[in-house]
Amino acid sequence: MGVAFVTGGSGFVGRALIGYLVRRGFQVRALARSSAAAETVRALGASAVDGDVHGNEAVLEAMKECDVVYHAAAFTQDWGDANEAWDVTVVGTENMLDLAQRAGVPRFVHVGTEAVLLDGAPIVMATEEKPIPRASIGIYPRTKAEAERRVLRANVPKFATVVVRPRFIWGKGDTTLLPKLVEAAQSGVLRWFDGGRYLTSTCHIDNVCEGLLKAAEHGRPGEVYFLTDGKPVEFRRMISAMLRTQGVAPPTKSMPRWLARMLARTTETLWRLLRLNGRPPLPYASFLLMGQEVTVDDSKARREIGYQGFMTIEEGLRRMHVSPAVPNDSDSLSIFA
Repeated sequence: MGVAFVTGGSGFVGRALIGYLVRRGFQVRALARSSAAAETVRALGASAVDGDVHGNEAVLEAMKECDVVYHAAAFTQDWGDANEAWDVTVVGTENMLDLAQRAGVPRFVHVGTEAVLLDGAPIVMATEEKPIPRASIGIYPRTKAEAERRVLRANVPKFATVVVRPRFIWGKGDTTLLPKLVEAAQSGVLRWFDGGRYLTSTCHIDNVCEGLLKAAEHGRPGEVYFLTDGKPVEFRRMISAMLRTQGVAPPTKSMPRWLARMLARTTETLWRLLRLNGRPPLPYASFLLMGQEVTVDDSKARREIGYQGFMTIEEGLRRMHVSPAVPNDSDSLSIFA
């Protein structure tokens, strides 16, 4: 079925993608920057390649004879050292592009994000035609935007590059968003903004993997594709349902969006000016991604690469259950109704 090289193989997307490809008969080689990461990718059926996004001769050799590179590695935190974020996400992407070209890999699929569009306003059913702001808001959106620009510029006749932008990746095995939501809900600090009654697009991890494979097989060189679960859902209902799968009661308290926006911007400014340790309570970019509508249109992916998004929200939630669900209320999705 082919040979694939995966970066970020021990992360949420990378782990799921390795398993998805292996089950479909692909030989997978995955970048592993530690012994723990190597054990993870080997357990999934991939060959571990010692190295990181800075690259080395071992990475170059491992990329040779590969049919595609899936680049999922990035600095994913919403707060931190800007130089480190740039080095990992932007310089790291440049390095992987260079090595893939030198190794003769014909296709490079980059895991992007809708966050590159952050300019402070809600994102409402955005298409791939919506331009990226000159300076996206936040360390993660800004560095991902710069990495995406480099991926698209690298596209040439013998080296096809494609960008896939899933929105709100979720599902079983999530070690990024779900643990933070559970901790915030259990500690009582999680609040809805304006009641949480706004829409969001989502993309289950299985649908992300389907879209990445379809982009590798059918994506037009130099193009960008959004991926979602289909019709947008209410943010409050989605988060509530996710928390219930972990046996955690959703929050009931809310605060005005204008107040949350002001607090996010003010505290972030204080943290930066005073060089305070740790992360602000709510970085502004995180507020923009979770505190207002963020919806995107994936019809281009469905039309051009045959993406279908087979995993439904209801089935994805069912697979996430780790304990008896807490009592239902009007916020539940249909699986809990």
